Amino acid sequence: MLIPKLFTTLKTYSRQQFYKDISSGIIVGIVALPLAIAFGIASGVSPEKGLFTAVIAGFIISALGGSKVQIGGPTGAFIVIVYGIVQIYGLDGLMIATIMAGVILIIMGLVKLGTLIKFIPLPLITGFTSGIALIIFTTQIKDLLGLKIDDLPSEFLMKLPVYANSISTFNPDTILVSVITLAVIIFFPYITRKIPGIFVALITGTLVTAFFGLNVETISSKFGAIPNSIPSPSFPDFTYDKIYVLIGPAFTIAILAAIESLLSAVVADGMIGGKHRSNMELVANGIANIASPLFGGIPATGALARTVTNIRSGGKTPVSGMTHSVILLVIMLCFGQYAGMIPLCVLASILVVVSYNMFDWREFLSQLKMPKSDVLVLVSTFCLTILFDLTVAIEIGMIMSAFLFMNRMANVANIGIISREFDDRDEVAEMEDIPENLIQSKDIPKGVIIYEVNGPFFFGAASKFKETLRLVENKSAVLILRLRNVPAIDATGIATIEGIYEECKKSNSVLLLSGIHAQPLFAAEKAGLLKKIGDKNIIGNIDEALVRAGEIIGKNDK
Repeated sequence: MLIPKLFTTLKTYSRQQFYKDISSGIIVGIVALPLAIAFGIASGVSPEKGLFTAVIAGFIISALGGSKVQIGGPTGAFIVIVYGIVQIYGLDGLMIATIMAGVILIIMGLVKLGTLIKFIPLPLITGFTSGIALIIFTTQIKDLLGLKIDDLPSEFLMKLPVYANSISTFNPDTILVSVITLAVIIFFPYITRKIPGIFVALITGTLVTAFFGLNVETISSKFGAIPNSIPSPSFPDFTYDKIYVLIGPAFTIAILAAIESLLSAVVADGMIGGKHRSNMELVANGIANIASPLFGGIPATGALARTVTNIRSGGKTPVSGMTHSVILLVIMLCFGQYAGMIPLCVLASILVVVSYNMFDWREFLSQLKMPKSDVLVLVSTFCLTILFDLTVAIEIGMIMSAFLFMNRMANVANIGIISREFDDRDEVAEMEDIPENLIQSKDIPKGVIIYEVNGPFFFGAASKFKETLRLVENKSAVLILRLRNVPAIDATGIATIEGIYEECKKSNSVLLLSGIHAQPLFAAEKAGLLKKIGDKNIIGNIDEALVRAGEIIGKNDK
């Protein structure tokens, strides 16, 4: 259903809920302020671009989204991909990639791919999320310790020796402010959760720096003053060459935005007892990612931490998310000059906590005890994320997951041969309630061979079936293919059966299909296979198939 949740919730909206949404929006806006600035800086762009994103994209995601309580904006997951795009293609390339990602997200929503995101395996998500968290942490060490490094490499492994060689240049004042900020973030929630600990840490770190005149780098000293207005929209120069080289990063942004937004919406549903509209959520994210770069912003998606804060603060409708964006706009317009006083080490401390929360080490360790194929996807995605980039990690991780899944399905599917006799015990629905003497044994006529396929008959199982056929010398007059346990079939499975039919035709044998289900039946009919085999040879169950086989053999004997 492509109807924003805002339109649904306003039908029963009350004044009491309006007050709760406004209150929650203010709290979330305060929490989002340092995060938006920090994500902007960590992504390799200026701090105000993070604010522009939270204001523009955050408002659109709430107003048009498919979740009642989703809060949109820049997130830590985008830091790695955005930083890489800016380094290689510049801000213009980032704008083009983000707009393209927005278009991809809209298309995904319109063709109703929202429900397919849930099929992305957990080890893949955990792998790249943990990798991103580690990269975020390593990018913040410089500002956290106040190291004097002129040019910090973007590659993970290249950063480590640079940090090791520069560790002696640490700034004691910076470390002091960082420790204070971290302590407030960690311990303030034990005092009260009504006031966001991140905001208290931001104010504390900034006041300590200003009051004691500490030698600490701030936003204004490095980036200048934060603008007190939203820029006019500007459009990038689209060319075929730029679109061609940026299509990969654009798909990465789109997939990442879809995964993070829908996962956040699912968690929110569990907390409020609701149900989001996944396809509408994708469309809203797409529109937001088209609008955000036009106003100087960066990629955006649903933000889990801010969404949870919204729910705990009493927000129950999209009005709270829209309010959070308005609050950020007011802060930027009226108090933007004071935001320049925020020390970079305070923002670095906040991002260290964000990276720690992203890297769920308990979940990571528990998944290392899973089947080897899942562990392989987890470790590979994690290593590829930190050693190469997120685009490569997601692409290879998805391919690995798909191939491993196909291998599992092929292993689940099995093909058995029955040439003498069998009983119908497995066809009795409730065999524990049926006396043994009622379970009949079926004799298979001479010249009849039965193959039984169990499991999905797709290209992975087709090769196993062909191998079974090669192992058995088939000189039968009738070959019965029992498909009662085949829930689905693909083109390769259809082609395999068609190949069997052609072989039977050459050897003057007859192929019977027994117990075929709806999906395989429809697929075979659409492919023209049923017409070749003949309606008389499509049998409902094995008893009727054996009767039909007897008739065929009887005719041949005459």
